[in-house]
Amino acid sequence: MRLYIDPGTGSMLFTILVGLLGTGVFAFRKLFIKLRFYLSGGRQKKDAEKQPIAIFSDSKRYWNVFESVCDELERRGRDAVYLTASEDDPALKKQYEHIRAEFIGSSNKGFARLNMLKADVLLSTTPGLDVYQWKRSRDVKWYVHLPHMSNDITLYRMFGLDYYDAILLSGPYQEQQIRALERVRSLPEKELKLVGMTYMDAMKARLDSAEPIPAHPTTVLLAPSWGPSAILSRYGGRIIDALLKTGYHVIVRPHPQSFTSEKDMLDALMRQYPDSEQLEWNRDNDNFDVLRKADILISDFSGVIFDFALVFDKPILYADTSFDKSPYDAFWLDDELWTFKTLPKIGEQLSEEKLDRLKEIIDDCLSAPERQEARDAARAEAWAYPGEAAKRVADYLIEKQDAILKAEAEAAQKPEKTRRPKKEKKAKPA
Repeated sequence: MRLYIDPGTGSMLFTILVGLLGTGVFAFRKLFIKLRFYLSGGRQKKDAEKQPIAIFSDSKRYWNVFESVCDELERRGRDAVYLTASEDDPALKKQYEHIRAEFIGSSNKGFARLNMLKADVLLSTTPGLDVYQWKRSRDVKWYVHLPHMSNDITLYRMFGLDYYDAILLSGPYQEQQIRALERVRSLPEKELKLVGMTYMDAMKARLDSAEPIPAHPTTVLLAPSWGPSAILSRYGGRIIDALLKTGYHVIVRPHPQSFTSEKDMLDALMRQYPDSEQLEWNRDNDNFDVLRKADILISDFSGVIFDFALVFDKPILYADTSFDKSPYDAFWLDDELWTFKTLPKIGEQLSEEKLDRLKEIIDDCLSAPERQEARDAARAEAWAYPGEAAKRVADYLIEKQDAILKAEAEAAQKPEKTRRPKKEKKAKPA
């Protein structure tokens, strides 16, 4: 009798195996880097002193997540270090008195620095702590995760948040997802704090103060996620062909990770559909202008859907891509994803069979009454405390760092345990 493993379980086991192998490889690499460092007689002067608060960003595109937090810490006179893996991160050009921004190198060089960092509290939006290259430093007391999307917290790649100490949530529904993952994986409970969404607050403030958009042709933005379940992987050039047939102006904005993980596929599509008067490919680090310009968005399960619908209050189409949960934390949970419960309420589904009628569907969405009530409900579920996130994140970091310092001071004041006096050896008889 042959042993049968269903595809989902097989995928999960393969992911776990790859994770274990990857952990072993990077643990050995970390040991090698440390040995080479100490044998060379070097010393890391920049990390010789412990940082009160550290912030790590693996890409310049997350400056919109962290800038308001840095501004708030600066306003309160709290010292912090901002460590970035992007040499051209906008943070490096911003002048602060209390925030020091530093490029630590990309890839393994940056992670090697983080793995030996000294800090009371570290804030990051990067998943995968203690899974691959990025290991918990024994000299960092508390790791805090700040999401960079307002949809399901379980849509990170598997084990993405398991080894953080705390997670700052954008919406109350995310707490249930974290607690469910902890139960099924027998993990200790993390500290969870509802703070809202920093970059959505900043985006809304920019929108409120921006000048009106000049008159322009009807513009459709295609902004998918990445991976085998995303639009461009599933539909390829068929959806671009259908968009061009509408006669509308088309902007294609791939997920930044696609240019790394799906480079061959994207390169082929960009050669097949080059920039023209009707079509443009967008790679701006800041997506504010392209979201403001677009009249309607087509996406899949990308968090940009909720930026567009909840901040800009515009209609969306979401593609039916037969989402595969197996690479994600969501695979471990039986509950339906919040994203897929919410999408039918705030937008219109687009299937491959409907591509021939794409113009008609777009026109209906643009002219039909807005799904205002559904968007308002989704906004309440996914975006807590609008306008307050930066303050609440700073509050949490400062309170946690102060608590760590207090605990250390109390521990230092405790008297050492009295040791038993050594017994005197009896003199040997003469």
